[in-house]
Amino acid sequence: MKLSSSDYNLSTAIWRKSSYSDGSGGNCLEVLDGVPDAVPVRDSKMTDGPALVFRTDAWTTFVSGLKRG
Repeated sequence: MKLSSSDYNLSTAIWRKSSYSDGSGGNCLEVLDGVPDAVPVRDSKMTDGPALVFRTDAWTTFVSGLKRG
């Protein structure tokens, strides 16, 4: 199943900044928790810009890969 940000109403969402984001204002990623079967992600510097929506299993695999290096 392909996910799209248009499948979700993200206009009132409360986003969480990733703990891996750069503290100097660059490389900032925000994640939206609590969306069933999906993980919306956006650039915190462009809050009115698009969000990418990943399947939960794909996001988990991605984050695990980052942690392994």
